[in-house]
Amino acid sequence: MSREPLPAIETPREPVTTTYHGEDVTEDYRWLEEHSERTREWTAAQDSRARTHLESLPIHEHVRSRVEQVLKAESTTYARLTRGGSSYFALKTQPPLQQPLLVTLATLDDLDGERVVVDPNALDQSGATTIDWYVASPDGAHVAVSLSSNGTEDGTLHVYRSATGQLCDTAIPHVNSGTAGGSLAWRHDAQGFWYTRHPAPGTVPDEDLGFDQDVWFHRLGSNPSDDERDLSGVFADSRITENFLSSSADGQWVMDHAQKGDGGEWQLFARRQVEGSRWRLVADIEDRCIRAVFGGASLFLLSLKDAPHGQVLRMDLGDDEGVGDARVVVPTGPVTIEEIAATTGRLWVVDIVGGPSAIRCFDHDGTALPEVDLPPTCSVESMTGLGSDQAGWAVETFVSPRRWWVQGDLDPEPRPTALDTVTPVHFTDIEVERVFATSRDGTRVPINLLSRKGTPRDGTAPTVLYGYGGYAISLKPWFDPSWLPWLEQGCVLAIANIRGGGEYGQEWHHAGRLATKQNCFDDFIACADHLVETRVTTRDRLGLLGGSNGGLLVGAVLTQRPDLAAAVVCAVPVLDALRSELSANGAFNVTEFGSVSDPAMFRALRAYSPYHNVEDGTPYPAVLFTAGEFDPRVPPHDAKKMTARLQEATSSDQPILLRMEHGGHGIGQSLDQQVGEVAAYLTFLFDRLGATYRA
Repeated sequence: MSREPLPAIETPREPVTTTYHGEDVTEDYRWLEEHSERTREWTAAQDSRARTHLESLPIHEHVRSRVEQVLKAESTTYARLTRGGSSYFALKTQPPLQQPLLVTLATLDDLDGERVVVDPNALDQSGATTIDWYVASPDGAHVAVSLSSNGTEDGTLHVYRSATGQLCDTAIPHVNSGTAGGSLAWRHDAQGFWYTRHPAPGTVPDEDLGFDQDVWFHRLGSNPSDDERDLSGVFADSRITENFLSSSADGQWVMDHAQKGDGGEWQLFARRQVEGSRWRLVADIEDRCIRAVFGGASLFLLSLKDAPHGQVLRMDLGDDEGVGDARVVVPTGPVTIEEIAATTGRLWVVDIVGGPSAIRCFDHDGTALPEVDLPPTCSVESMTGLGSDQAGWAVETFVSPRRWWVQGDLDPEPRPTALDTVTPVHFTDIEVERVFATSRDGTRVPINLLSRKGTPRDGTAPTVLYGYGGYAISLKPWFDPSWLPWLEQGCVLAIANIRGGGEYGQEWHHAGRLATKQNCFDDFIACADHLVETRVTTRDRLGLLGGSNGGLLVGAVLTQRPDLAAAVVCAVPVLDALRSELSANGAFNVTEFGSVSDPAMFRALRAYSPYHNVEDGTPYPAVLFTAGEFDPRVPPHDAKKMTARLQEATSSDQPILLRMEHGGHGIGQSLDQQVGEVAAYLTFLFDRLGATYRA
């Protein structure tokens, strides 16, 4: 372990006091929120200090070389499979290429006819341009693609001919953003589409450019300035609405599933595709319909109303029907329904059981059909209808890469496709164990332990505990080659399914949001204590890792239990919980975190806000903060301010580091950026946790 003292960086203290509900809160580093020259100079100095330190460690070159070998190994992985006409489309990741490609295939049985439609690597050789999303036209002749650069997620829409990859329409800017995202639904004749768009620069203040996403209609070949605003002003909160558009396979309907911010509250609008038709409200927020898919002439809804584990409703769309006319076809049960997909004749339901997935199959009336066999402790991703008569999904585990499966209405069972992940990276020597910790209030919290077979349980194994705990996002089994350099050295990866996620449904999520957010931190602390008590590791060999909301998690745990672990990696984090809602993206998160305008929520936020709970003279562990300078989701100044505060406060000799990236929230990272980031935090963890690296 490196013990050389790092050069100090002077950080001026400039106290600023804000009064919340009669309570004064003073901070010294708000100036780091400024886009000023002195902030840029300070940030550059911190970044240089972190990189110089990490790259000077003796193990760095060994770790980076192995990470590069693993992540840049020639391989293929397919994602976001869809269908247009008789053609299939998918995003193909193919290292050592920097970004995924959009490809089209005539069949899923072989790859002989695969063609590249859009190659971001050819459009931008720096690797900074990525595909945000794409939607193929109903006949498969065209594909609409949102492209953005440098991690900004500020997407510009382009339309390509599928057969040639040639552009065939005028680009439309601002169709995608960091949290609101973006989407598109084609008209049945493929001569136009509905799409999402944010205000143009100059029409609103710069800080409002990521809000007020409306639905527009564009006719192919027309000037985007002539596009019609088709749906706006009807949302529960237009400022923070996130729209998800889709069309029925029969070409009759278009639907907008509109989410109020990030907290899981939804409205559902629909209209016929014929000229002159009007949008109408099908389901409102109180109906708790969190998913909606077309299947034949029916609309299937996944509702949480009076069913915290979810139930599936079926309704026949007409000009007047609403969710009140729907009937239950799959009732709620002991496991949580996570996703649904439908075709003309079948309905697929994806369940989540504390993390792993299961699939059930029904006819449209809810009569059970044979269940889908799955490997143990797996996840099912991207369950989707492929046209009117086929569904597809991807399956992976912690130790086996992604495989795509399809099942048609007439198929007695699913069949594998040719879209298997092909990789020389194997986890055959890695085993998975699922254990449970007991949280402060007695709640049992799952932990997934990944380790090399034969790793001793004597407290000697360096261990990383990873968590998230928010937005009903579940940490399901996924195959991640970037952890192989860690695991093959006899180290352990522990993944905690804490509250705030969706692993056990709505109740699990609600038990870790708003005023109950502290449960997330208690769960994570309990998981860390469990790893020590069961001799998986010791405190001086335990590291914590989290990003985004998971960065808030490890930041809060760091300040509440600075003795818990020896090292913390805190990536793209929310750390100033009192000012988070004032950031460019912050309003979207109020439905998950709450607002300081509410006295009770202010007290809850103040109680756990990491930045405001750093105490002078405390021996904090080593911390590596990472942030993206163009992050549209979490402002990088949270990591900057927390770095300054910890460097000032800590009484230990452990380094507090800030590594900056010329990018965003991690979305659309180039392959080189991924290699650099993984190598940095693994080097940090190997060094701080006393791991021996055997090259």
